Amino acid sequence: MSQIDTAISPVIENFQSKFMLDTNIPLSLARNVSFQNGLSNPVSPNSTVHESLIDKINKKIENKETWFSLEFFPPKTVNGASNLISKLEFLGSGKPLFCDITWHPAGDPASDKPTSSMKIANVMLNYCLLETMLHITCYGQTRESMKQYLDKAKSIGVRNLLALRGDPAVGTEWQYQQNGFNYATDLVKFIRENYGDYFVICVAGYPHGHPDSNSYEEDLNHLKEKVDAGADFIITQLFFKPEKFLNYVDDCRRIGIKCPIIPGILPIQSYDSLRHICKLSKLEVPQNIVSAMEKIKDNDEAIRIYGIEQAVNLCQELMKAGVLGVHFYTLNRDVAVTEILRRLELWSKEPEPRHLPWKSKQLCSYSRPDEDVRPIFWSIRPKSYVCRTSDWDQFPNGRWGNSSAPSFGDLKDYHIFYSKINTKECLAQWGHELNHETDVWNVFASFVSGKPNKNGLKITSFPWCEEGLATETSLMTDELERFNRQGILTINSQPSVNGAPSSDPVIGWGASDGYVYQKAYLEFFIPKSFLPFLLQSLEKYPRVIYHIINRSGDINLTNCTLLNPNAVTWGVFPGKEIVQPTVVDPISFMSWKDEAFNIWTDYWGKLYEPNSPSKHLLETISNTYLLANIVDNEFQKETCIWSILNEMLELKSKSN
Repeated sequence: MSQIDTAISPVIENFQSKFMLDTNIPLSLARNVSFQNGLSNPVSPNSTVHESLIDKINKKIENKETWFSLEFFPPKTVNGASNLISKLEFLGSGKPLFCDITWHPAGDPASDKPTSSMKIANVMLNYCLLETMLHITCYGQTRESMKQYLDKAKSIGVRNLLALRGDPAVGTEWQYQQNGFNYATDLVKFIRENYGDYFVICVAGYPHGHPDSNSYEEDLNHLKEKVDAGADFIITQLFFKPEKFLNYVDDCRRIGIKCPIIPGILPIQSYDSLRHICKLSKLEVPQNIVSAMEKIKDNDEAIRIYGIEQAVNLCQELMKAGVLGVHFYTLNRDVAVTEILRRLELWSKEPEPRHLPWKSKQLCSYSRPDEDVRPIFWSIRPKSYVCRTSDWDQFPNGRWGNSSAPSFGDLKDYHIFYSKINTKECLAQWGHELNHETDVWNVFASFVSGKPNKNGLKITSFPWCEEGLATETSLMTDELERFNRQGILTINSQPSVNGAPSSDPVIGWGASDGYVYQKAYLEFFIPKSFLPFLLQSLEKYPRVIYHIINRSGDINLTNCTLLNPNAVTWGVFPGKEIVQPTVVDPISFMSWKDEAFNIWTDYWGKLYEPNSPSKHLLETISNTYLLANIVDNEFQKETCIWSILNEMLELKSKSN
């Protein structure tokens, strides 16, 4: 036993005796019971009614509002999946009405591989919070296999499908399938017969006519069959002249197709990709484009500029003719399409309002539409929370309820996000070498303060923080920086708020006509040697609730009631019950602490070579530091949390 352990043991025993608490909360409580085994929370009258995608499209048309949507394809590698997710998050900030992901039968599209269509759709919807449409092809499928695909899509929250026939495998000819799926119409009928109106269904239209149709008119009639079978809207194959699309829409209306028809636009991004796509689509490129491309085919930058101009001009002509929405085939590239959208003034510049403190945008997932309560610990890592609760059958709504220990799953899918780490960039920000604890302390301080690190670089990402600092952190910057430089390593915090307007740009959330409240909260790592002095300081503040734990759980100290969560944020809005979106839940904290401690070694530590001093230091911190959270229940007063920490440091200084 170390000298620190010898000194701390009587402190812990005294704590347990004084409060007569079973402070060793069984870890099984945090792992074995789940909401799916009996959620006690009532259904809230604030239930969210989500608009379907087709309702959103029709509303845009009715209000004569412009919009755009984006298409992506599944990458072939895990690293490609990681890069695609980064692009989805960036392009999502421009506020597309929806995004879709293509379906490639040869690529095991319904599997749980990170490169599968189903997995990318899951990430797009539940992690990136984008309205998502999944392509699905039917040729060569049995009814049983198609039912499995659709059930899986439904289980992850997908509500929008692009129903396609698909092509035979390379080197084979199309053959009629007895009692099988031969056309997209068969798939549309199957979806409607088995799922009713659960899915919004899109189908493909071909302004040049489908290459396998005998005539343009025949293909139009097949399109009407798809719409009559239950399709909600149409996205067209690419084209290069505005009149081709406008005439196509007129022809569709002439035969009674009344649903929305959205033009598909392909920004030309390379000479080879244009030739390849047109070959697959059996399209003929206009001679003026061919001639222009031939002159610059070996100059990638010139082709990109030409492609942007061509797409912008095409879209402008369409919009002059009354087209409101355009769909872009991105080819998984973001630079050109972003420039096009900005030129067309379709890219949204408005910041996304916070619907809830931990939710920057309205959830598009239909599997958790009314979720409005979460433990505050994951407010800094919302994607991790979604991953760990993805198997829940129900989600807290209205209140967290009796904490009978929700079951948090592992981070089996989170490697998609872990693989996004840029080793070179992170080492420059977090330190190429960490030789002493103070090196780590200064990294924390630089992050919360926004000041450059010792290399002169601003720390823009951080292991415990997925999405950057919350705006309200700016209200506590000086205090946070000062304490971090002294070894109190903060990872989550919020100031006290007493009835601020919900429209406040820094601390507001929810509808603009309410008032928000919150208790001051701080979560931090500290060296084990700080513990006696922290407990001594806390004794003076009976209205403060705290929970202190180490990685193994051998030290587990709290003065709160174990099964009763403590609401730390709430809002009051006209005509609604009080909303309590974040709680401090002692049982959930047990699951969170495992994740929080693992980040030291499984994320930050992976940057360094095995047996290196830097890696050893981070492992030592992970194994010896404590994780604490403090809640100041006196939200109407200036918080006492800073006084607690100051007194702790003074006591420690005197002991030395």
